[in-house]
Amino acid sequence: MDHQAPRVPYLSFFTGAGFMDIGFSQAGFSAIWHNECNPVFARGFEYGMTASGRIGREAVIQQRQPIEQLAVEAVLADAFPAGRPATWGVIGGPPCPDFSVGGKNRGEAGDRGVLTRVFAELILEMSPSFFVIENVPGLLRTKKHREFLMRLIDDLESIYAVDYRLLNALDVGVPQDRQRVFIVGVERALAGSLSERAIQTGDRDWFPWPMNAQFHDAKNRFSWPSVNPFGGTSAPPEGTPAELMVSTHIHDLLGATTLPNSGDTFNVYSSRIAKVDEGDDSKKSFKRLHRWRYSPTVAYGNNEVHLHPTLPRRLSVREAMRLQGVPDEYVLPPDMPLSHKFKMVGNGVPVGLAEAVAVSMSRFLHLEQ
Repeated sequence: MDHQAPRVPYLSFFTGAGFMDIGFSQAGFSAIWHNECNPVFARGFEYGMTASGRIGREAVIQQRQPIEQLAVEAVLADAFPAGRPATWGVIGGPPCPDFSVGGKNRGEAGDRGVLTRVFAELILEMSPSFFVIENVPGLLRTKKHREFLMRLIDDLESIYAVDYRLLNALDVGVPQDRQRVFIVGVERALAGSLSERAIQTGDRDWFPWPMNAQFHDAKNRFSWPSVNPFGGTSAPPEGTPAELMVSTHIHDLLGATTLPNSGDTFNVYSSRIAKVDEGDDSKKSFKRLHRWRYSPTVAYGNNEVHLHPTLPRRLSVREAMRLQGVPDEYVLPPDMPLSHKFKMVGNGVPVGLAEAVAVSMSRFLHLEQ
């Protein structure tokens, strides 16, 4: 649902497939400039966002240079040729393998990890009214990464009131167990004016983080089935929200197999595919989803395979996008390699989670009418 709010502009870095942008758009913000240096992602974004019709014009990645090569004055001149508005923002999710528990774990010294520092320095130099940074849970959970995050926040607090929180997409109505760290900042004087109190360095919990009473603490509050024999029958648990169940979003009776990208799926020739029970997602690969349960994190790197709950096949690109909350109008190019499509989808922030954070920012900035 679109929220009635002024179209406050923002600059989007590490745009990827643009799922975070879709969420911010649905919350009433307007992306006026994008940066994505991966040519595959840039092409997919332009194709998908143009096809979706959500921005009313052809979608364009304005800058394809790596972020460490960008000159701040050139970015601002490109984004705001008529001058900067009173209120504007910056959002982005820097590449996260170096902070991921299942990744390279090289942290801030890694080729990708260093980009989080570069992004923070760019924000300080550009001085937007607000920012939102997204990253993986490992940034908080691993001691050396958390120490890096605290140093980063110390620097950002030279200009901003800063808050951060670990959020789960499941708790805002997305049918996926996917945790992400969000770091938000609002220019300190503006934050104090809006909250009617002085926000001191080190103050936390001043930001109105999303809290959906219907889905809050969903993993623990509701009854979830564990494992059933593949091909068998079962009934959905009583009292568990249908919105959080895989079948609500990908069941073939909904016509999901006739939508664009619905035929985009890897064939599986292994006999293992018929031996995995419904809901058995205990192994690193060959995870079969359960029709009456949420999906594990929609990630398709490192040979991870997600299987359809009731059919002997892998999930399609469209089904993966549905679990990410991507509108059906968003389409990836027919000639794009399957591995690139799945990587784009898997790397994205769930649309509903991005929207929930954006709505919280809109409320803090007093934009909602």
